[in-house]
Amino acid sequence: MFTLAPIGLIHSCFGEKFGIPRQAGLAPAARATLELLPPYAAPETVRGLEEFSHLWLIFVFHGIPDGQWQPTVRPPRLGGRQRLGVFATRSPFRPNPIGLSVVKLERIVINRGRVTLHLAGIDLLDGTPVLDIKPYLPYADSLPDAIGGFASQAPDASLIVAFSPAADAVCAAWPGGGLRELIVQVLSQDPRPAYEQTAGSSQCYGMRLHDRDVQWEMRDGIAYVTAIR
Repeated sequence: MFTLAPIGLIHSCFGEKFGIPRQAGLAPAARATLELLPPYAAPETVRGLEEFSHLWLIFVFHGIPDGQWQPTVRPPRLGGRQRLGVFATRSPFRPNPIGLSVVKLERIVINRGRVTLHLAGIDLLDGTPVLDIKPYLPYADSLPDAIGGFASQAPDASLIVAFSPAADAVCAAWPGGGLRELIVQVLSQDPRPAYEQTAGSSQCYGMRLHDRDVQWEMRDGIAYVTAIR
């Protein structure tokens, strides 16, 4: 038996599971900070890390109820119609709820005993406990001849995204910009469950980005953002 303690916590733009990209890097505008916890929040623990552009994060799927693992799952990339073994997928419903993501390291801030890593291209829920950080090594971690099974290529960002005038105004007023870009990158991946994508559902959806509720619906095959509250 092993006891693992988090070395840091994620503060993410994703306030709920719905809408989070299914893999890291699909939404480059999705940003988060990783705040290291004592006793790991020391400058020496990240010495030299600034020389790397990307990091591996090993984390806990803390939003998954205990005991909810499944031996087979329906990957969204297969339309939710085919079951594969859990170990042949990256489903969060695993015997041990441990995840692995590659994220971009934008900068490291050390201030008054706090060590904070600023990250981009994340696929992590706000509050995610991080167990470890490892630098990404291109020569070892990028294998051009590797075979990716049912997910050999990145999914197409196929949905067109449009905004109501009111939603557009909120994006234009967003401090520092970037909210519109984030919404487009997330919705273009079509975060709906696979069965709703094929059924042509007219349901209204909502997701939490930063401290805003983004409401949208499908209109003639277009993801239309109706309101941002």
